[in-house]
Amino acid sequence: MNKTYSYRLHNHPLEPQGSKGQARFTREELEEMTTFELRNICYKERLVEGIAGTLDREELIRTILKFRGMQNTLRIEQFRKGGFERIQSVLGRYLNAQKPDHGSIRVPARIVLYQGIRLGRLDGYKIESGTVIGENVLLVNGNGELCGILNVKMIEDQPGKYLLTAPSHWEHRMTSNQNYSLYFTRRQDSDYLYHAYYSDRPLIPANLHYYRVPVAELEIRMPEPTDTVLAIDFGTSNTTAGAYLGSGYGSMIQREDSPVRSTDRLLGESNAYRTQDAVNYVVFPNVTDKQEQWLELLPTLAAAADCADPENVRLVYGYDALAYIQRNGHNSRATVFRGMKRWVNDYERVEELMDAAGNTAYLSRSEILKGYISYVVETAEQQFKCRFEHLHISSPVKLKTQFLDMFNQILPDYRIEMNDALDEGMAVLYNTIADQIDKGTYIDGEEYQALVIDCGGGTTDLSSCRFSIHEGRISYGLDIHTSYENGDTNFGGNNITYRIMQWMKIVFAEWYSGQQRRIDMDALIDIPGAELFRYVDEYGIKAVYEGMEARYLEAEKIIPTKYRDYEHHSRDEYQRVRGNFYFLWAMADQMKQEFFRKTGILRSRFQDDNETILDSDIKITKVDRWFLSISEPDGRLRNEYRPPDVVFNIREINQLIKADIYEIVRKFLDEFYQDGRLQDYSIIKLTGQSCRIDVFREALKEFVPGRSIEFRQKAKENSQVPDLKLACLRGAIRYLNAKKIGMIKPVLTNEIPAIPYSVSAYTHTRQEKMLIRSLERHHTYGNVSRPQHTSEIEFFVWADDGSLRHRYVYKGWAPSFRQVVYEEIAEMYGDHIIQDETDSISNGETKFFVFAGDQRWGFNVVPVLRDNEQLYVANRQFFAFENDLSELDFFDGTK
Repeated sequence: MNKTYSYRLHNHPLEPQGSKGQARFTREELEEMTTFELRNICYKERLVEGIAGTLDREELIRTILKFRGMQNTLRIEQFRKGGFERIQSVLGRYLNAQKPDHGSIRVPARIVLYQGIRLGRLDGYKIESGTVIGENVLLVNGNGELCGILNVKMIEDQPGKYLLTAPSHWEHRMTSNQNYSLYFTRRQDSDYLYHAYYSDRPLIPANLHYYRVPVAELEIRMPEPTDTVLAIDFGTSNTTAGAYLGSGYGSMIQREDSPVRSTDRLLGESNAYRTQDAVNYVVFPNVTDKQEQWLELLPTLAAAADCADPENVRLVYGYDALAYIQRNGHNSRATVFRGMKRWVNDYERVEELMDAAGNTAYLSRSEILKGYISYVVETAEQQFKCRFEHLHISSPVKLKTQFLDMFNQILPDYRIEMNDALDEGMAVLYNTIADQIDKGTYIDGEEYQALVIDCGGGTTDLSSCRFSIHEGRISYGLDIHTSYENGDTNFGGNNITYRIMQWMKIVFAEWYSGQQRRIDMDALIDIPGAELFRYVDEYGIKAVYEGMEARYLEAEKIIPTKYRDYEHHSRDEYQRVRGNFYFLWAMADQMKQEFFRKTGILRSRFQDDNETILDSDIKITKVDRWFLSISEPDGRLRNEYRPPDVVFNIREINQLIKADIYEIVRKFLDEFYQDGRLQDYSIIKLTGQSCRIDVFREALKEFVPGRSIEFRQKAKENSQVPDLKLACLRGAIRYLNAKKIGMIKPVLTNEIPAIPYSVSAYTHTRQEKMLIRSLERHHTYGNVSRPQHTSEIEFFVWADDGSLRHRYVYKGWAPSFRQVVYEEIAEMYGDHIIQDETDSISNGETKFFVFAGDQRWGFNVVPVLRDNEQLYVANRQFFAFENDLSELDFFDGTK
């Protein structure tokens, strides 16, 4: 490599470089910040009044507004009952002074509005104005009737240019008169409209000025429902969505809406964001970036934005939630939900929410999940201009049944695909099969074997597959057999982020402790890289990181992040320690993404904005509001506003995560390698965002040298969305479309997996009876008896390492008993309850039949009672082996 590329993080200047004193803040933004962030602004902006005195929070806000204040943006975006009628009244009474615009305001000649679909940047309706205009725009017909309320938002770095927008819940009223005009107002008049909309009391009469700009052609449409399936890959860290826009969608694309105007320049490419007869991905605006990039993934994240009205809580999702967190600071009181995928077995639980202002409310997890998925669907509907009614949501194979049941419950307005629902592993495999069909790289009728390692944000799974492709007379015949082989619910991309965060915290603690030196990675992991794999084989993973874990505990004394330990301290201390954790986590995650997005990035450095950048090969990533709380020897917390002068490099990061990744690969493949089965697999498929790390490929070569390891990235893999992340979504979309058009005739068989858990119960003599045995594919059922009057029974779930995972208390079955004959039991449960076992039940005895679920990731309990020689059966009760997708929670305040 002739040139060394690296990247550097530095404080994000509150103003453009070279233009000190240009940062501007609104009161709303300042009120969402903590006292320490307000003082930080005074420090950054050289506001002497805020630095010299000991001002309270309100005085700090007033000082900043005095010198760096900016007017609040008053857009009519949230619905208020009666507001539309109040604006109609203002329109007729006070909007009297029409001003000539002399062509200074230019609007698109044709505008199409869809009822119930938000208007935004993807629609590309730009307004050009030679004069300053307000944010609220009225849509009025030729008879002076109000037909809608729109907004304009100034386009960054393009003076005089605005974007026409409207929220999805807005109503555009269709009238017989369709001679539409847009009414633009001055800023102060736009603010009057805002207050008139939201105020229940009449405002003081005013003489409002406006510019009337006719629209040559404006159409209000009702979006048509489509039978096209919207596929969603709901991930632990990120979510993706997309659809195949085929014949069922084509009738709704009108000439003026189709690729003539669908070139998405925001992506920096000439790709259409809506293309017929192709797989289309939903793109989401990354509002955390000033360039507002549009990406094919959405962070699986929700934040409480406004809890002032407990009956109408406002949540923000994805990038909007990230922007909200950045704006409020990482030590804000606002509730943030991460890892929502882990809620699958407890989605009815009620959560307490708090916004940045301290308002509280309560919402069930199901409502939060519904809001997130609805946001994804609404974004898809804005992009594709249709109503989706049919959803396919991918899920882990272990919890497929639970996920489908959950989404059916929380999304009653949509049809959730059940019969053709693919789990995540199957979707990835079908994507590989579809590639072979498209490229013709298969042998008709030959059986292939593949292994899929899916390393996502929170979990890692290993699935195997046997498949063959047959060229039939009218379609391709697919015979696919899949089996879940192994998994780790406690390893994923978040583990890698956590390792990097540990490393950063240790390094920063050394620096801030006054030593002004930088600890070397070799001092923490002193094992040469070439010997690391063998060291893990011999001594285990804990031996590799024990030195680092010890130093991490020492670093806690300098940079505290375990905010659960501060629950009994003052609120200020708790929030500052919590802010330390989330700030370091965000920095570690950002560094991880930058290092493994491009192979050319070899170094990372945090740099203050006042330093001069001397290295021409440095890629700068801006960090807004650098702020850490450092613990003094007397226990007080001091503020640090400047990053330490340290450099991180890719060699250290690889050394840091190498053992972790090798351990997970070894856990999955060692048994296959030892018994020789690994050589039977012609394809080793890596998928999931975390698998883009080269160490995965390096670790795999320890077991499968010369094998076909599929680890392909896009040729242009400098994007922020790796092709590996889209493999699951693309596979699900291609499968659904291929089956819809009759291109394939699939036969899918989910083979019995090896259960990594045992289930037992105790007899009345306290003898443990094993009902389901770990890692056995056939011993998956058993039974235990109790007297008829028993009201509860306890079952124990054991991991394959002998540790107790769960204790389930089963009760409340008695009311569901109904009289049956054995033939009815056999029809319902087949071989799980054989007649010999029911015949042996005595009068007054209840026998509890326990057997693995259909997907083997839980067990069922069916009570059968004999009373007066009659059989009675109660309803089946399901218990999950794993209550959460992961037993390890990085956001519980103990890290």
